[in-house]
Amino acid sequence: MHITMVKKRLADGSECRKCQDATAYLESRGLWGRIDEIVWALEGDSSSPGIELGMRLDVQRAPFFVVRDARGEAVYVSVLELVRDRFDAAITPAQAALAIDADDIGGI
Repeated sequence: MHITMVKKRLADGSECRKCQDATAYLESRGLWGRIDEIVWALEGDSSSPGIELGMRLDVQRAPFFVVRDARGEAVYVSVLELVRDRFDAAITPAQAALAIDADDIGGI
């Protein structure tokens, strides 16, 4: 299995907040070493590898993960789904609730 994580780098050079959060989550669970490759989507650069991969896979938000294995290619837009489905790790209801981002549901 090969796992690619697509991260977004903002115009100011910083990494997007959601990408930082996903990385921290994987590190805290001891799973960061399972990510084989990082591809960057550069804000304002439609030819960056991460933007091109997102366009090919019809994914408009970072971070996202591409898993390639004997079954083919699968895309995960949630780090929790990746962890549950591919790392066979349990996700608690509290972790799932913390993963909800108001930006994704129209804000509060």
